[in-house]
Amino acid sequence: MNSAASDPAATAHGRDDDVPLHTLKVLVAGGFGVGKTTLVSAVSEVRPLRTEEVLTDASVGVDDLGGVEGKTTTTVAMDFGRLTFSGGVRLYLFGTPGQERFWFMWDQIAYGAVGAIVLVDTRRLSTSFAAIDFFEQRKIPFVIAANRFEGARRYGVEEIRVALDVDPEVPVMMCDVRSREVARGVLVALVEHALQTARS
Repeated sequence: MNSAASDPAATAHGRDDDVPLHTLKVLVAGGFGVGKTTLVSAVSEVRPLRTEEVLTDASVGVDDLGGVEGKTTTTVAMDFGRLTFSGGVRLYLFGTPGQERFWFMWDQIAYGAVGAIVLVDTRRLSTSFAAIDFFEQRKIPFVIAANRFEGARRYGVEEIRVALDVDPEVPVMMCDVRSREVARGVLVALVEHALQTARS
């Protein structure tokens, strides 16, 4: 798949008006501070909508900042972006809030989604369990994308699969969500997995 937005000038002068043949809603989920906002921002062909707020003293004792002590903002509703591929496939990306106190919003955000990316931080795998359980219970296809953080120990794909206890058919991959091409590759893998799941 080639992004129709690879030429920013073309996107700004007409392609936004094109009617896509297929529109798909995709979720980007995971624990607090795993890189959801970064992924949506990296691939979106339009300026992404963010609902980030500065962390305050009110979050002390409520939000678990273990492993992400340097994080100063948090998504309080959702992130939104858009990516169009050649052939008329357009993805609408919805990044979910990571903190437990905002999980009540997930059902509404997930409505109509064809699939999800569950981002994980290998230093804090337990923060991804809730997202995995959410999609497994609702039978929403998902892929696991382990975001590479500086200084984090490197694990193999199968080690991560075993640690997360996900089914063999769930794709697991390593990624750097700051890279547009890498993040696009994860989205392609998700769409292919969702289509394969729908056929089976």
